[in-house]
Amino acid sequence: MIHHMGTSDFIFMLQSVQWTLLLSIIAFSGGGIGGAIIALVRVSGDRTSRYLTSGYIRFFQGTPLLMQLFLVFFGAPIIGFQIDALAAASLGLILNTAAFLGEIWWSCIETVPTGQWEAAEALGLRYPVKMRMVILPQAIKIGIPPTVGFLVQLIKSTSLASIIGFTELTRAGQIVNNSTFQPYLIFSIVGLLYFALCWPISILGARLERRSATPTSRVSVQGAQQLLAGPTI
Repeated sequence: MIHHMGTSDFIFMLQSVQWTLLLSIIAFSGGGIGGAIIALVRVSGDRTSRYLTSGYIRFFQGTPLLMQLFLVFFGAPIIGFQIDALAAASLGLILNTAAFLGEIWWSCIETVPTGQWEAAEALGLRYPVKMRMVILPQAIKIGIPPTVGFLVQLIKSTSLASIIGFTELTRAGQIVNNSTFQPYLIFSIVGLLYFALCWPISILGARLERRSATPTSRVSVQGAQQLLAGPTI
């Protein structure tokens, strides 16, 4: 039975925003851990690990996210795992996010000037200390703006979870539209809600990008030198 959109329909869509945010947080947190591991492996000296991580990135960047969600959701029961829509969407987005963040953060590490690597080696720093004290502080500052930009894309990508039956914002809009048959109004509201989520993050990313223009190379090397020299009296 078709009815006009009412307050309860709007509240239903508004409440579904929490599931979009939850899915985004899960995907970004899990994918961030995986991405950090991938980035650090790619800058290591192990050739086999670099090839494996490179293949992982190419697969997830070279195939549609929708297909990846299908593979997780329909593939898990085939190998004996029962999985619900939230778990499937979370796992699919985590795997996809890890590939993209791994590539972004690896590129940021590689962007650190060669002189910084050479200075760290000249100081005799071991690999973990070199990364923690010299390379990563600079790479993190470089990587914040593109990471925030990717987070905006991730929030919008959660809409694909509606295809496997997870009721996030887009799926809630589809449900309301099926009972009201007012697609222009419904999906205009859905679009505005996505905009309300993404716009503040986009502004934050732009501000962080402006702030990242401040050089940190000298600070990083001096910090490493102070570490070697020990506390001053």
